[in-house]
Amino acid sequence: MKKGNKIVAIVLGGGRGTRLYPLTMDRSKPAVPFAGKYRLVDIPISNCINSDMKQIYVLTQFNSASLHNHISSTYQFDQFSGGFVEILAAEQTYASESWYQGTADAVRKNLKHFSDQNPDYYVILSGDQLYRMDFREMLDCHIKTGAELTIAAKPISRAEATGLGIIGADENGMIKSFYEKPAPDMDISEYKVPAKLMKEQLGKDVDKSNEYLASMGIYIFTAKTMEQALNNDKTDFGKEIIPEIIKTRPVATYLFDGFWEDIGTIKAFYETNLNLASEKPAFNFYDEEMPIYTHRRHLPATKANFCNISCSLTSEGSIITNAYIVNSIIGVRTFIESGASLDGVYCMGASHYETEEEKAENAKRGIPNIGIGKATIIKKAIIDQNARIGSNCRIGIDNIDRPEGDYEMYSVHDGIIVINKNAIIPDGTVM
Repeated sequence: MKKGNKIVAIVLGGGRGTRLYPLTMDRSKPAVPFAGKYRLVDIPISNCINSDMKQIYVLTQFNSASLHNHISSTYQFDQFSGGFVEILAAEQTYASESWYQGTADAVRKNLKHFSDQNPDYYVILSGDQLYRMDFREMLDCHIKTGAELTIAAKPISRAEATGLGIIGADENGMIKSFYEKPAPDMDISEYKVPAKLMKEQLGKDVDKSNEYLASMGIYIFTAKTMEQALNNDKTDFGKEIIPEIIKTRPVATYLFDGFWEDIGTIKAFYETNLNLASEKPAFNFYDEEMPIYTHRRHLPATKANFCNISCSLTSEGSIITNAYIVNSIIGVRTFIESGASLDGVYCMGASHYETEEEKAENAKRGIPNIGIGKATIIKKAIIDQNARIGSNCRIGIDNIDRPEGDYEMYSVHDGIIVINKNAIIPDGTVM
């Protein structure tokens, strides 16, 4: 990356986050806890910081209080760096009284804020993906090709292509066509990645596992190009803005072959999290060169007494007693009482510790403590923050009918039980 280039990064926080409901019931999608101690928004922000791009805006419009608290308490740059992470929630102005209508509309409505920084380039990022990328390398590719827009692309198989936007590029990496989510039986052979491009950018041969290029939803725009491309009423980058730019301007692709996962659904969220606890996870959080940053909590180390814990992650500040835990993630400040058993569970933990006085008062009213009670057994579940699960509960264990849907204290999506934030599950509950 040439010294002197000024880059503004824009993280798209998404809309209502309906695919991640009920985790988005009381918070915006970027604020959803992830991997025990992080929030989803920490991923794109950390990639920006590690790429020396420290002027970052996060766009959101629903339930932004939790996100604001996390960002304001986590990302504080010194006054000499000029860095910042700023949330831009949807707002009513004299020019517009509407909410964000799509990704492009969200960016358009905030151009006045971005242009104050007088950037040379914009980096557009999603707020619900897990990956590690040095955007400086992508920017170098953008400048070298003379492109006005560069799209990060991951080589994928034909089977994976159905759910993604597919890029048609020439052997020099210039994009000639784009197709959003082709049907499984559609002939897309014209979109196959050229062997020369694959060899030059990734040093690999093309085979059936990587013969198409999927857009990762990561874009670098030359500033003037983006501002001109948004001078209309089109609302979405992938469906409207980008196909139009490809017709009239030079657009390049930057091939990326590392781990990348869209975690916008309950199923993807659950599976991606649990994979992190496996012996050899697909994504490596243990990288000191490009760390993932989050809020510094100054909590004590987790205490585990007489426990059997395997293939699991335990976050700081937790107390676990005489428990069996396998293939699970234990979030910060999690209390697990004697005899509990967890298999395939992501427990997000708590935002605070209860005092002894609070526990005594709740006990009088028959309310369990925050955490997981004695002899409770849980399988294939997500336990949101500050949930109170009583003793002798059986969750996801018994062979009973579990209709998909949202209920008072929990939901079931793709066979995964999600216990709501602040839910109270009484002693002996079976679900």
